[in-house]
Order: sequence, then structure tokens, then C-alpha cells
Amino acid sequence: MSGHSEYVITPADRTTLLQGPVGAILMLGGDRTAGSLSLVEHPLQPRALGSPMHTHRDEDEYSVVLEGQVGAQIGEQTVVAGPGDVLVKPRDVPHAFWNPADQPARLLEIISPAGFEGYFAGLGQIFAGQGTPDPGHLADLAGRYGLDLDLASVPRLAAAHGLRVPGAPPGMS
Repeated sequence: MSGHSEYVITPADRTTLLQGPVGAILMLGGDRTAGSLSLVEHPLQPRALGSPMHTHRDEDEYSVVLEGQVGAQIGEQTVVAGPGDVLVKPRDVPHAFWNPADQPARLLEIISPAGFEGYFAGLGQIFAGQGTPDPGHLADLAGRYGLDLDLASVPRLAAAHGLRVPGAPPGMS
């Protein structure tokens, strides 16, 4: 069936919010769900850190692994998930995620309630600039979205899981 429908969102309707070792592609925003949830696809380059340890105050996240392997630390547990697995990351529980393999990975992030997709758009703007992003801008953005970041976790995660981390912290999810 072809043609435009309010009930079908095609790949052409998606918006890339963030590019780099971890990407963020908005598949379904809160404007289409009355704010109940959003869907974001995260492509992860091989050995990429998707996010340092961080804690959401306002939303729960569920990550469906679509391709490859995704490592995660959720609370005190470290796990590796494969295609079809779902990572449950409740609000108020610190977590991080990464691609532990030498092949690309992709996950579908279900975020409830919606609104956090704006954070990825903000990161896209910050990382589009020249040079190393200003940590103050990252902190301001995180604060606006109720996100507590632990940037000091980046070296530990990179060393423990053999990750490649560019000079600047990657996007958070």
C-alpha cells in the first residue's frame, strides 16, 4: 500500500538528531503519541561508547537490540544483549551502554514519557560545532532534561570494555 497516512511513519519521515560514533534517529516523537513515549534508533559504531553512566529523573528507557551486541551497566550489573533482547533501564537507576564488538550495532530506544528526544537534538547541535564541546553546554543541556551525568565514568568504561572514545564525551541516552 502506498501513499501518505497518519498511521504510517516511513523512513523518509525520520529525523537524524545526532551523528557520530553513536547516532540518534527520531522515529516517533512525543508530538505523535500525546507525550506518552518516543522511539529513537541508536546506531553504534564498533567499540563505541553510547553513553557514560547517567541517571534519568523523569523517564524510563527500554532498549531493543536490533543488530549486533550491546553492552550495558545498569545499576551494579554489567550485561551484554543481542538481537531481540530488551535492556530495561528504569528512571533513577544509573546506566551506561556501548558496543563491545568489532561490528556495528543498532538498538531501538523506547522512552516513556516522551520529551527526551529533545536532548538528542541538543547534543546534535553541540557536537556539530568545531572543536571539543564545552562541558558547560553539556551540563546545561543535561540539567534541562533531568539527566545526571557521570562523565568521570568514561575512562573506566573505555578501559574495561575496550572502547574507542574520541576526545569529547559521546551522546547520552
